[in-house]
Amino acid sequence: RGWFLRLLTNMATSLEVCVDSLASALNAEKGGCHRLELCAALSEGGLTPSYGLIKAVCSATTIPVMVLIRPRNGDFLYSDAEFEIVCEDVRQAMALGAAGVVVGFLNANGTVDARRTQAVVALASPMPVTFHRAFDVAADPKEALETIIAAGCKCLLTSGQTASALEGTPCISQLVEQAGGRVVVMPGGGINASNVRRICNETKATFFHCSARKTEASSMEHQRRGVPMSAGMFPDEFSRRVAASDTVAAVLAASRLE
Repeated sequence: RGWFLRLLTNMATSLEVCVDSLASALNAEKGGCHRLELCAALSEGGLTPSYGLIKAVCSATTIPVMVLIRPRNGDFLYSDAEFEIVCEDVRQAMALGAAGVVVGFLNANGTVDARRTQAVVALASPMPVTFHRAFDVAADPKEALETIIAAGCKCLLTSGQTASALEGTPCISQLVEQAGGRVVVMPGGGINASNVRRICNETKATFFHCSARKTEASSMEHQRRGVPMSAGMFPDEFSRRVAASDTVAAVLAASRLE
């Protein structure tokens, strides 16, 4: 689709914001981001969003929406049955108006699963496919990058095989050079207004990924504490993490400072 090429050629730096709610999507667009990655359960690293959420976000926003397709938490080695779920979710995302999908598949030995990646690229066509941070736990980043490019992915989201993009700048810089424009290498992982310019300068990347979230208190008047609905205790049921338009705008502004 032409929007992807136009986005990359028209912007000095571009920002994708990862969102897991309609409110976050609307705030991110208001803040000026150029693309959304839509998922559910960011606390789990992101899972496939619901049919209703995909439909609502694609209908309510005017910027491209990339839909994460990840059928469960944990590793990226999927059974045949799980891969069928992935393929059906790709079809549904296309039908609901997604601009593209975000996936990641590994083999047991830590190599990129080329066969499944190629299959999803073909299934999603003409939508672009991003390979997500499954890359960051691959055995050999140089080999993994070449496999991803050969499979037809248009974008790679990576923290440089470290806990954060800032820590991973040496690796990301090497990936940008190795890619040579054959795929967009998009740093992500802990990016904020205080570090985005440094990451930009050190990696020469031009497309960045962040969540730009703040904690928002619940409007519930009655709050029964000590009854968690999940194993994790943060955030609890009376607060949530939501993308903030001012935070998005601040990251964008910082990315463009010389």
